[in-house]
Amino acid sequence: MEWLQLKDEAQLNEIIEKSKKEPVLIFKHSTRCSISAMVKSRLESTWKEGETEVKPYYLDLLSYRPISNKIQEVFHVQHESPQALLISNGACVYYASHTAINFADIKSHAA
Repeated sequence: MEWLQLKDEAQLNEIIEKSKKEPVLIFKHSTRCSISAMVKSRLESTWKEGETEVKPYYLDLLSYRPISNKIQEVFHVQHESPQALLISNGACVYYASHTAINFADIKSHAA
């Protein structure tokens, strides 16, 4: 799984534009949380590149918390960690947190 780093607010506009052509995943991860690490690892091990066109973005919450706040504001999804948001046509079409995050659900909502 090749993560694209989400590091600044300008990238949110790029993600919105990119989502008009293909779905985009934003994974919000706390590097100090064991649950977040487990969910990230599980997602990476089950992700199948050939089965989806979803572009995965990774947000390190501890380093870039203001971006997480902006994501909450733009997509109207309350912050949680870990959290996955699927963006399509400029809107959040699916989100999950903690152990509810899984590749099968992301894939089915991206179709």
